[in-house]
Amino acid sequence: MDEARLAELAQWITGVGLAGETETVMMTGFCERLVAAGLPLAAGIMIIDTLHPVYEGRAVRWFRAEEKQTELVEYGRTNEGEAAANWRASPFYRLLESGEKFSRHDVRAEAAGGSHYFKARAEEGLTEVVAVINRFAAEGIIGDMDCVYSSWGTDRPDGFASADLLALKRLLPFLALAMKCAALGRIAGTLVETYLGRGAGQLVLGGRIARGVADRISAALWFSDLRGYTRITDTAAPEQIIPLLNDYADAVVTAIHDRGGDVLKLIGDGVLGIFRSDDGQLACRAAVAAARSAAERIEALNRRRESQQLPTTHMYVGLHMGEVFFGNIGSKDRLDFTVVGPAVNETSRIAAMCRSADQPLLMSAAFAEALRDSRRVISVGRFALRGVGRPQELFTLDPDQPSD
Repeated sequence: MDEARLAELAQWITGVGLAGETETVMMTGFCERLVAAGLPLAAGIMIIDTLHPVYEGRAVRWFRAEEKQTELVEYGRTNEGEAAANWRASPFYRLLESGEKFSRHDVRAEAAGGSHYFKARAEEGLTEVVAVINRFAAEGIIGDMDCVYSSWGTDRPDGFASADLLALKRLLPFLALAMKCAALGRIAGTLVETYLGRGAGQLVLGGRIARGVADRISAALWFSDLRGYTRITDTAAPEQIIPLLNDYADAVVTAIHDRGGDVLKLIGDGVLGIFRSDDGQLACRAAVAAARSAAERIEALNRRRESQQLPTTHMYVGLHMGEVFFGNIGSKDRLDFTVVGPAVNETSRIAAMCRSADQPLLMSAAFAEALRDSRRVISVGRFALRGVGRPQELFTLDPDQPSD
């Protein structure tokens, strides 16, 4: 590959990286341009770790064969089981162990030596594979993301020529940097949505980060907690508490998200959520549907936990409709994107009243009115809520009425 082609391809990679193109677009364009320039490339893969609560990283694979499209795969933890065995069999693991950055592999010889990894590459028709690690400086490390791994295969009988590998080595830092930029953008999105909530996270990424900037909104408010949580923590083994919280939070949060709500806070066993809509009835219907779904999920979860002789519980939920301030609140050094206002406190007080009323769900009169479905709600009486001036009439769902 001549200097003009190298410069052209380096410029193209820089452009798509700055434009924020996806990993599949970058990988496809890079490999196709290499082939067009005469490099005998048959397959390639790039791997980068990420900062995600479920996935360890992402891999993007390209094949020259027309019947195979570039694919993007998110993979789980590679520190145990079959995933760990596959990782240790890869050439990347060897590079990490040796401290090297580049290695060449005769696919047929390695496959004959018993390597399952290279047997799979031989079945793909490859004759030689090169593995490369483009490392980051210490300041660029985030979590386990400290480099970009890549491997490149050819099906030419004699393998890669020296000139081919020289061109590849010169161009890979450009592609690795573009891939890192894509990964950092994705990590930022994952972190804000994981720790702030989906809606709040999107607003923050959109630039809503100025202290004190908040909108006055009307929303259906949700506050739930777990029945007997304090008793469970006093009697259960300490190592059971975090898995218990994770199990029940997964049931509740998933139900809220599935109905279009947003979870703003996890406070121990408590969950604060909101449902926003220009139509208050739709927001309230979504909250009620989420409550039913969460209860069903918890029933299924309890059956599983009981079979494993693990402690079980149920959910109390309070629902309210009111105006709140939604935005950035806090000090100049530590902000929280959340909702505040008397309606938020009232929602938590309604949830706490579930114990006294012996009901799994309670809703305020404002919520019941906005729901506009008198057949589905019944009054459970008037109650004095701590911190609220006058007694409030509270409602629950009529158990004899089917859900819609």
